[in-house]
Amino acid sequence: MTIQKKTAAKQGFKTGESVVYPAHGVGRITAIEEQEIAGFKLELFVVGFEKDKMVLRVPTAKAASVGLRKLAEPAEMQKALDVLTGRARIKRTMWSRRAQEYEAKINSGDLIAVSEVVRDLHRAESQPEQSYSERQLYEAALDRVVRELSHVNKITDTEALKLIEANLAKSPKRAKPGEADAAEIEVDAEVQDEAA
Repeated sequence: MTIQKKTAAKQGFKTGESVVYPAHGVGRITAIEEQEIAGFKLELFVVGFEKDKMVLRVPTAKAASVGLRKLAEPAEMQKALDVLTGRARIKRTMWSRRAQEYEAKINSGDLIAVSEVVRDLHRAESQPEQSYSERQLYEAALDRVVRELSHVNKITDTEALKLIEANLAKSPKRAKPGEADAAEIEVDAEVQDEAA
């Protein structure tokens, strides 16, 4: 197995550039290598994930098909933050089915889809606790958005988290389970009076 390091740009990516790998989030291309594996020469992006202490080698020819992409533009990042201020959209399906959908969105690498997972699984202090699996998915999605936001806006992860939490705080509040609007209760009382 021979390794030759290159520092040239390949397919729009260059060494030292931060990129997003769908299954792991934000990493940095540390090198472009050429390796000989089973008699075939293969050109690879070497992507380092500092926070996870992990190195990944992605064949340059497969970069697009595995979803390797550049960091979001500031306009797309703002769009993702706007998604966080929207109303949570939770389907009335079984948790296992929703969990699979959330997992697929997180691993898609699509910033907007990951932001939707953060918005949908976010719980305010006044709301009931999340289950363990819900919390795991929420934290995975939140981590992906935090890392990309901090790289795009050139701020710390803590500042990125505060910005995300501020946007989540702007979202319409969900009613607590069993808590109905006063107007709905009054209408129900009027309907019952008329029926009597």
